[in-house]
Amino acid sequence: MTGLTQDTLRWYEREGMFPRIARGTDRRRSYDHDDVARIMLLVKLRRTGMSVTNMQKFVLLLQGGAETHPERMLLLREHRITVLAKLAQVQGDLDAVDAKISYYEGLLDPGLDCTGSPLDDSESRHQAPTDHSQGAPL
Repeated sequence: MTGLTQDTLRWYEREGMFPRIARGTDRRRSYDHDDVARIMLLVKLRRTGMSVTNMQKFVLLLQGGAETHPERMLLLREHRITVLAKLAQVQGDLDAVDAKISYYEGLLDPGLDCTGSPLDDSESRHQAPTDHSQGAPL
């Protein structure tokens, strides 16, 4: 259901991310809906870069009941700020990739080299392209 391997599920358990999971008569772990929901939340927190320490803190707060709601919210809001900063950085990086794609499309579509001159097939196969705005081959 979670898409995680047994080893990953055991890691979450060893790290104290959720209480002991109930076992069936066959001694296999039996995850209920709440267990799966918690695991999926933890996967999302981890995938967005939350530290194991903060994840453990969050899980500990979950056990505290409603009185820990403000602390949980603070932890999640701080993490949200970090995630938004990472998203902005990745968006900037993607914008640079998109700009480079557009640059090459502008050369390839009309059959130009990096200087804007028409391609000479025998020459173009042996030269590394150069981005003249940066002065380096790309």
